[in-house]
Amino acid sequence: MKKISVLVPTYNEEGNVEPMAAAIDNLFQNELKNYSYELIFIDNNSKDTTRVKLREICKKNKNVKAIFNANNFGWMRSPIYGLQQTTGDCTVLLCADFQEPVEMIPKFVEEWENGYKIVVGIKNNSKESKFFYFLRSCYYKLIGKFATVEQIEHFTGFGLYDKDFIQVLRDLHDPMPYIKGIVAELGYKRKEIEYTQQERKSGKSKGSFWNLYDTAMLGITSYTKVFLRLATIFGFIFSALSFTGAVVFLILKLTMWYKFPMGIAPILIGMFLIGAVQMFFIGLLGEYILNINTRIMDRPLVIEEERLNFDIGADSKQEDQNWEDLKDDGLEQ
Repeated sequence: MKKISVLVPTYNEEGNVEPMAAAIDNLFQNELKNYSYELIFIDNNSKDTTRVKLREICKKNKNVKAIFNANNFGWMRSPIYGLQQTTGDCTVLLCADFQEPVEMIPKFVEEWENGYKIVVGIKNNSKESKFFYFLRSCYYKLIGKFATVEQIEHFTGFGLYDKDFIQVLRDLHDPMPYIKGIVAELGYKRKEIEYTQQERKSGKSKGSFWNLYDTAMLGITSYTKVFLRLATIFGFIFSALSFTGAVVFLILKLTMWYKFPMGIAPILIGMFLIGAVQMFFIGLLGEYILNINTRIMDRPLVIEEERLNFDIGADSKQEDQNWEDLKDDGLEQ
């Protein structure tokens, strides 16, 4: 019997972990009953009762496992580390907030059985903030034009990955992985399935502006060269213009010494213009250097504080009535 791993990263998801565990178990008891499964929650140092509830779930269902991070290691590093810990023939990655439909998993598995080693979900619509959806669309268009590797538009990481690709992730040793670029650059032939992103079932979104900015800059600095080239080109152009302007002003001043007051205005305009361009590209260069610095330090993706149920067979059957009650309660929420 083939085993499917399901990885669910969490951070302050106390209202979602029980319904998610119940929904996944119900899925494998019905639509995917010919497969065994393991459900792994990797918690990024939640401050609410998420870990308390995960402990209860793990006690009642030994197919459910949990990894508790010692600290919050970011919303990009923790999921990649979690993927590396899975043991299934394939692994499904999805968020805990139900924005990515659990009902998509059987479709992913079907395409996987058809031969695709990577099956990803692509958002064709979203019930999230229209503003953030617009920003994401602009970002995908921008990086799609300039990236050295084909990028996947409106792909969040939600999808199914064969164990061969999971081994690729284990061999990367990248302390700042960008899952979207890794799938596009190093992944096998993939199948894309469209879906509508739902509203959160419970809690607040963790996708703040700064989180989105971090993700965007990681993608730009990891997979584009054009902005560094633009800095060189702009530097050359403005240097040439400045030199030409200086020569022209010198000639005019020498030929019309008393009739040509040079004034301070053109000096200020040129200084502020060139200064603004320099500051922009220095900041962009800093982003590239930050990316390089992070990779050179080669720190571990995650430091674990505790693991639950990893020493127990994932295929064990549970007949505990408490778990059945938990499933019913979770699905009703």
